Amino acid sequence: MSSSLTRNRSFKLSYCVLALFFIAGINYAQTKTYGQFWNEIQLNTTINNKWSTELDLGTSYSSTESTSNIFQNNIQKSFRGWGHYYLSPRWKLSTFLAYYNNKDVPEIGQYKSPEWRFALQGIYYFHKTGYTLSTRMRIELRHMKNGDDDFENVFRYRQQIKYLQPINSKVLREGVIYAVASDEVYIKSGTKVTGQSFFDRNKFNIGGGYLFTDDIQIELTYANEYLPRNGGNQITNAAALTLTFNNLFKNLNKKSLDKNKTTTNED
Repeated sequence: MSSSLTRNRSFKLSYCVLALFFIAGINYAQTKTYGQFWNEIQLNTTINNKWSTELDLGTSYSSTESTSNIFQNNIQKSFRGWGHYYLSPRWKLSTFLAYYNNKDVPEIGQYKSPEWRFALQGIYYFHKTGYTLSTRMRIELRHMKNGDDDFENVFRYRQQIKYLQPINSKVLREGVIYAVASDEVYIKSGTKVTGQSFFDRNKFNIGGGYLFTDDIQIELTYANEYLPRNGGNQITNAAALTLTFNNLFKNLNKKSLDKNKTTTNED
C-alpha cells in the first residue's frame, strides 16, 4: 500500500512539473497559430551491449493562415544518423549528423533554409518502479542557409524533462500501452533565419504509445510549441506520429533464415 501511495505521489509531482513548464511555454502574447503534422520513422540497430546506431527519416506538414488543413504544405524533410553509447544503466550518450530540407513556405513565414546539423547529447534516467523520469541535454551546431544565399552557424542548447509510464504493465514489452509527457526549452545564438532572441522555443508533448512487439512500436502525441520570431510570435499545435523499428533488418534476415531452414527440413 505504501509503495502504491509513493508511486501516485511521484506520478502527480512529475505531471505538476511538466504542467508548469507547459504554462510557462504558452504564457506569451499569441500572434499566429498553425496546425501541423510531424511524422518520423526510427530504425535502431544494436551493435553490442554498449553501442547502437539509429537512422531517423522525418517529414513535416503545416496549415497556413488561410486554411486549417494541417497537410496543406510539406514544410520539411529530414534524415538523421545517430551513434549511441550506453555508459551506465542511467547514462546514455549520443551524437548525430543530420540534414534538414526546410522548404520555401512564405505563407507561414518560412523561407528556404536547408541545414546540416551536428549534435552531442546526454540522457540521464531516474529509473523508478512503474515509470521512468529522464532529463535530456543536447548541444547542436546548425549550419543553415539564410536569405542572402549564404550560410551561417547557429549554436543551440536544448533541455528536456520526460515522463513515461506503462499503463497495463510495470515494464515496456510486447502488448503494452504507455503514456508519455515531456517539456523542452531551447536557447540559441542570434541568426538571420530564426531571429536574434536568446530564447528559441518551448515545446510541450503529451500522448501515448503501443508496442506491437518488443521491436516495433508506435507513438502518437500532441505537441504545443511557442516560438518568438522577429516577424511575430508563433504558436504551433501539432500531431506527432513516430514509428520505431528495432533491429528491423536483422529480424527480417532471421525470419528468412528460419523459413528456409523449415522448408529444407520438410524436404
